[in-house]
Amino acid sequence: MSILSATLSRVKPSPTIAVTNKARELKAAGCDVIGLGAGEPDFDTPQSIKDAAARAIAEGKTKYTAVDGIPELKQAICEKFKRDNGLEYRPEQVTVNSGGKQTLYNALMATLNPGDEVIIPAPYWVSYPDMVLLAGGTPVAVEASLETNFKLTPDQLDAAITDKTKWFIFNSPSNPTGAGYSRTELKALTDVLMRHPHVWVMTDDMYEHLAYDDFEFCTPAQVEPGLFDRTLTCNGVSKAYAMTGWRIGYAAGPEALIAAMRKVQSQSTSNPCSVSQYAALEALTGPQDFLESNNEIFVRRRNLVVSMLSEIEGLTCPVPEGAFYVYPSIAGLIGKTTPKGVVINTDEDFASALLEEADVAVVFGAAFGLSPNFRVSYATSDEALKEACSRIQRFCAALN
Repeated sequence: MSILSATLSRVKPSPTIAVTNKARELKAAGCDVIGLGAGEPDFDTPQSIKDAAARAIAEGKTKYTAVDGIPELKQAICEKFKRDNGLEYRPEQVTVNSGGKQTLYNALMATLNPGDEVIIPAPYWVSYPDMVLLAGGTPVAVEASLETNFKLTPDQLDAAITDKTKWFIFNSPSNPTGAGYSRTELKALTDVLMRHPHVWVMTDDMYEHLAYDDFEFCTPAQVEPGLFDRTLTCNGVSKAYAMTGWRIGYAAGPEALIAAMRKVQSQSTSNPCSVSQYAALEALTGPQDFLESNNEIFVRRRNLVVSMLSEIEGLTCPVPEGAFYVYPSIAGLIGKTTPKGVVINTDEDFASALLEEADVAVVFGAAFGLSPNFRVSYATSDEALKEACSRIQRFCAALN
């Protein structure tokens, strides 16, 4: 008899973490691998944030804190939501967690019963469906195709809602596509949700500040105030503030939901790292000027990657509105064969052969729920991106 639970058998390890680990192993073995799988900026955490953490250590702020966040940070989060999103929350409506992933997980664990459905637009961040499964719910993936720039249409959302639907998970700008919903596009979705008052909305706004060109970020409760009382607005400091390893996510929503999430956290991890909380406080209240300069670098890298990948025959690479990913389609390469004799039947075949034969690590599209595609993270140096894209070009040109 296995010691493992039946629930665990329903989920799989994170494919993005697996790709990153594989690339690290190959590098350690002496291979010249370029990893484009990790979803984290290559920028260092800003100095003012590191200084705030050092002060917290020097001042002895290294003890347990309140389960879901210090009061100062909760107040700063309230001010952030008001300043950036026009949303009014009280500190008791705020939760602070050990990364954005824990925020989402706590909410699902606190609310899902067997049979509850969660609508997840695909392509999706790899963890959404598995977190739903772990919490006992049923993920309902709805494919948003290349033809709609990977954005869910109102008709698709309406058709997916049933009397069992508990949550709609919304992520813009998107991981893995970088697609961002305009205010008009989002309003069309919130109009559908207003017709279904039993459906709650969980946003993943982690890439809020990574928005490019003329795209303007907005979040559901901001666009449709009628959804405020059934929306959990989730965010964090990981991406925009280059603080992935600090592990601080947060959310605001109805007080009863926040209290339930606090109960889950009290019996799992308890409080997030105290030092990281003081660093996050500085992130939200300190200088913000680096956000614009970082985005200028991301736009340059995005344009470089899109330009080079778009030169490849059989590959289609849309221009994303935000985040730091592109999600090219390889529909025109399916059925071709690599120089080592591997037939490209799926995007997983493509990603495996690309790593094996060209030393470039990407994540295959099936991991995100939409094929045949692959995800490239351009959160790395221009030099590495140029070399990686050149290798992808040569690899694709050699297919026959």
